[in-house]
Amino acid sequence: MSHDPAPASAASARPFRAGSDPRDEAPQYVLPLVVRIERDAPPARTDALQTAAQAVLVLLSDERAHGDGEWAEAVRNWEDARIRKVVRRARGAEWRRAEALPGITLTGKSAEVRVFPPIPLDGWPKDLAKLQVSGTELDDPEPPVAADPAQPVLWLNPDLEMSAGKAMAQAGHGAQLAWWALSDAERTAWREAGFPLAVRTAAPADWPRLTGAGLPLVRDAGYTEIAPGSCTVVADHPALRRP
Repeated sequence: MSHDPAPASAASARPFRAGSDPRDEAPQYVLPLVVRIERDAPPARTDALQTAAQAVLVLLSDERAHGDGEWAEAVRNWEDARIRKVVRRARGAEWRRAEALPGITLTGKSAEVRVFPPIPLDGWPKDLAKLQVSGTELDDPEPPVAADPAQPVLWLNPDLEMSAGKAMAQAGHGAQLAWWALSDAERTAWREAGFPLAVRTAAPADWPRLTGAGLPLVRDAGYTEIAPGSCTVVADHPALRRP
């Protein structure tokens, strides 16, 4: 499921902007994520969203994505164009083939998500290209516990209905915007703590306050499921909150 959001804040996050942009003229890249969904043991929805967001952060902070690292050029090309993420699902032999490709697997409480270095939009490896994109639906066996206010929270828009795949991509976008907005010291602290975060649906009464708090916002380009310009996520990192 492909998504190209645009934030309402954070100048450093310009690759996400909607509307006409010179970045549209650059070769387009995409960040693939694959979630493991076995028939007899699907992951919990919230854990899958959180694991996907953490996987994006792990890749962004990986030494291979910087400087002369083996993934650095692909990451730079990706960030020079529209920031796109595609979430696909795999099981059994499909998952094993995906794991054999260069990437990073992150394991949550019930979810496994593998993130891959960015690839050209039309240059998918065959073992990823054949994986299903749409229709990824997951449930939470029990309602998620309240988020810890001392940790980063990616708040989902309570007025939007999104498939699990769509929401995973949006959570990844929110985590990325938070990462870009932090200082080097704040990034290091978050990484060394293991990228703790929660993904929760905001209470309808809290949504206006969250969107007006000056925090990074993800606005979707509207390619799938929801209307263009819809605000999908508020990235509420404690370091970014106004005093």
